[in-house]
Amino acid sequence: MLVDNTIQLAVIDMAGTTVADDGLVVEAFEAAATAGGLPPSGTERERARRYVLDTMGQSKIAVFRALFDGEELAQRANRAFESAYAELIDNGNARAIPAAAEAITNLRSAGVRVALTTGFSAVTQDKLLAALGWQALADLTLAPGDGVRGRPYPDLILTALMRLQVDAVGNVAALGDTSSDIDSALRAGCAIAAGTLTGAHNEQQLRDAGATHVVPTVTEFADLVLQFR
Repeated sequence: MLVDNTIQLAVIDMAGTTVADDGLVVEAFEAAATAGGLPPSGTERERARRYVLDTMGQSKIAVFRALFDGEELAQRANRAFESAYAELIDNGNARAIPAAAEAITNLRSAGVRVALTTGFSAVTQDKLLAALGWQALADLTLAPGDGVRGRPYPDLILTALMRLQVDAVGNVAALGDTSSDIDSALRAGCAIAAGTLTGAHNEQQLRDAGATHVVPTVTEFADLVLQFR
């Protein structure tokens, strides 16, 4: 339930939601799969690739722990993934969803605090923000880390709520492009658990996950949130 019918905080995903993925996650996964010892082709690798697509939005280290046998192998795969993704960013592959920065700026101008969240590590998130020139775009940026689990857990949203001193979960709206984003928002108790169609999962997948709204892009999400100001 909304408190005073006001959204005070928008928690917004990055890759696939405000940042175009363009297949970068899957491309970086190929390096991780090789580092983890998967065959270069065949059923085992294809099954792992499908798992990565199905779990888009989740903490990458958690995904690799599910895919590979043992922490050392999972960490090795994660390092390879982070390195490959960072190289893709360095090579100029970081691209914002059209008008994403403007949508975030409009929210903040209207008094809505904005947190940008990710399933990547904080190091990779910072590199992505720098490549886009977004270091000061949001009120807060968050990645999974010590004491903060990634999606589908609610930790990123609840941590943003606490750090930005928002009154209640009913004053929070969240947006993401995956079922995991929706699951996280629902677990956190957000008033709005919205999905966007610019990323990994389609409208049916988002609605099946329980999305309260499905919007074409982050621009329409900002318009939705501003109805509650």
